[in-house]
Amino acid sequence: MKLSKKGEYALRSLINLGIAAEMKRKLVQVSELAENEQLPVKFLEQILQALKEAGIVASQRGKFGGYRLARPAGKIFIGEVVRLIDGPLAPISCVSQTAYEPCTCPDEAHCGLRMLMVDVRNAIADILDRYTLADVVEITLRKMRRDSVSLPFAAEGANAAPLARIPARMARQQLARKGRAPRGARTAPSEGVLHDILGEYAI
Repeated sequence: MKLSKKGEYALRSLINLGIAAEMKRKLVQVSELAENEQLPVKFLEQILQALKEAGIVASQRGKFGGYRLARPAGKIFIGEVVRLIDGPLAPISCVSQTAYEPCTCPDEAHCGLRMLMVDVRNAIADILDRYTLADVVEITLRKMRRDSVSLPFAAEGANAAPLARIPARMARQQLARKGRAPRGARTAPSEGVLHDILGEYAI
């Protein structure tokens, strides 16, 4: 499984809508979502339309309209979104539970590659189907507060961060400079696992 740009933008937008809901924002405009994450507006509109048709987000038209989550973040599973946007989680079709197709192997029951890919598929699904949008939003907000990053969509004066407000892009760049591995460096096996990255802030 490889997350496409469309899948990435969908998840980033949903996380922002989840954060906005926690900040008591009823609606967020597409332009605001796009600006916050530096995403192309037209492409984002297409993605949000797909999420709307799936009942994951809802919209309101008009000058003060925008988007919001259509159901509680705790009932939106990450795996559901990935499957909606990018299709099956399985790396090869013969191990997919939602879009199975036989492969060219003459003996599927004894195919070592298939047995390996079953484990890969199960490991991916175990993570993506375990965590909800609410889990990711919570961990995102906790880490932003821990690192004194200005919270997006917060009412003026409502930020928990004690430092002065700075643009989200600049905050991400500052954090990246502190923690990002040098370009070309090998990624440690545990890097990217939520509990290893965030310690006490893990899901």
